[in-house]
Amino acid sequence: MVNDQGGINGRKIDYISYDDGYSPPKTVEQVRKLIEGDEVLLLYSVFGTPTNLAVIKYMNAKKVPHLLIASGGTVFGDYRQFPWSMGFQPQTRGETRVYGRYIAQNYPNAKIGVLYSSDGLGRDNIAGFKQGLGDKAGNILVEQTYEATDPTIESQLVKLRTSGVDVFANFTTPKFAAMAIRKTAEMGWKPVHILHGISLSIETVLKPASLENAKDLIISNYMKEYGDPAWDDDPGNAEVRRISRQIPAE
Repeated sequence: MVNDQGGINGRKIDYISYDDGYSPPKTVEQVRKLIEGDEVLLLYSVFGTPTNLAVIKYMNAKKVPHLLIASGGTVFGDYRQFPWSMGFQPQTRGETRVYGRYIAQNYPNAKIGVLYSSDGLGRDNIAGFKQGLGDKAGNILVEQTYEATDPTIESQLVKLRTSGVDVFANFTTPKFAAMAIRKTAEMGWKPVHILHGISLSIETVLKPASLENAKDLIISNYMKEYGDPAWDDDPGNAEVRRISRQIPAE
């Protein structure tokens, strides 16, 4: 759309996109390629907390703008230490702090189980959650973690269920969120199910998990979610759909 309107000060944007597979070592490799090989002006919306953490010092040493980072990591708002980096999403700790407060107020006697990633994202998630729970943090009976490279999280979910928890704080990334929603339904387990906002996508999480299985999830959102009928008449979403239809399929 910007290029069709003449670009920025008459200069057209050339997009270069490489896949890092959500693997920090691969992120380092691809970012170096973009900066030292392609000589890009800036990096835009690199996804993930561990992936961005792997390159943030390098980006700032090179003084290349590292903009609208697709992560809620607290460090991405540290403009004094990393002035060339700019976050985009609400802070992860802030979001999970809200969930903690919600549970403490509405389910004060809950037996809580938490599933989160064993990386910077997960550490932010559990820290904010416990802050929100306050003196109810002791209600957490089980904490289970997973690695981004794990093929499945079934064993973690079985442990959560058999521990007798009745509130499941599901702080997983999209692929694992879909697995968790589907597996929870398959086990016939019906806890109060809190789902992290990074995994709210209707198209990439809820539909693959089955919308029937996704009923009654408690979730937050800070965007006008693409695919949500509530925004069908929204002018901004209509413009996104119009532009998307013009993008040739790969």
